[in-house]
Amino acid sequence: MADTTAPTLKTPLHALHLELGGKMVPFAGYDMPVQYPMGVLKEHLHTREKAGLFDVSHMGQVRLTGPDVIAKLERLVPGDIQALAPGRVRYTLFTNDQGGILDDLMVTRISDTELFLVVNAACKREDIAHMKAGLPGIEVEYLGDDRGLLALQGPAAATVMARYVPEAATMPFMSAMTATFGGIPVGISRSGYTGEDGYEIGVDGRYAEAVARLLLNEAEVAPIGLGARDSLRLEAGLCLYGHDLDTTTTPVEAALTWTMSKRRREEGGFPGAAVIQRQLKEGVARKRVGILPDGRAPAREDTEIQATDGTAIGTVTSGGFGPTLNGPMCMGYVATAHAEKGTGVNLMVRGKALPAGVVPMPFVPQRYYRG
Repeated sequence: MADTTAPTLKTPLHALHLELGGKMVPFAGYDMPVQYPMGVLKEHLHTREKAGLFDVSHMGQVRLTGPDVIAKLERLVPGDIQALAPGRVRYTLFTNDQGGILDDLMVTRISDTELFLVVNAACKREDIAHMKAGLPGIEVEYLGDDRGLLALQGPAAATVMARYVPEAATMPFMSAMTATFGGIPVGISRSGYTGEDGYEIGVDGRYAEAVARLLLNEAEVAPIGLGARDSLRLEAGLCLYGHDLDTTTTPVEAALTWTMSKRRREEGGFPGAAVIQRQLKEGVARKRVGILPDGRAPAREDTEIQATDGTAIGTVTSGGFGPTLNGPMCMGYVATAHAEKGTGVNLMVRGKALPAGVVPMPFVPQRYYRG
């Protein structure tokens, strides 16, 4: 449960958000911009068409160092960290002994003895405690609440980045490097959570505003808030922890088995491995699916999903209007018998059963840079 007595934190870009007219809201313990004067719809479309700049400094940035750090981290996650080459990034999960998901995270292999992690803002305190307890002999260094992290996303992101860091233009998707940006030391990864090509830029909090201003001075770039970040990630079919993923959800139920290599599936050796291996073999009772309503009314989180005969079969975990899709979309968990593409379902919106259908995700094609 969140500590309601804790002071609201501010990212290093807080003053800049206010200067830019950001509408501030509490989010994961921080005062964050949900939108700017452009508005969520235009911010979303600007990111899809040009480039959007997001403040994601509320995320937790953690450095792990020590001998056998790769093998030791694999005891906490089902991801294949050993197969990760230096300078490459992998999406993985912290699991509990029941196979439930404690958090989803990004892991970058710096060297044989050093890893860099980005974890979710709402989970970072628990994640750090979990790592300190579960990684004996490893230094777990949280880089601090005042560390900056910016996300530059959209089809013009590479063009903009190349003006400051030319070699960034040809970075592979899910790779990382260190560089100087306008004379400022930064860490750059070619990643993000919008479905678009883009980058995340880690920077000392003292210089975060300088980096942000350089980027915002570029004609293609506009500031983007949490509202558009959410609609972008939903169109891309990406999960939001605490909504689509939680401790009662396993990677198999969440359709995240792709995050586990054949070796990890077979060998196990991570929390909840026995549960997950059994599910891989025998199947699960429910699965995460994408759903498109037939009409224009969106189905929000917690909307009941019914079979066409009126039987309750699941619940929406994320839903809303997709500006690029130009229509409503949602994802949620349904009984496995109703999870096949093309299955008709009803969404109970304001007491009415609205027809919809199970569809593959993403709802909008992802455009990651593949070289």
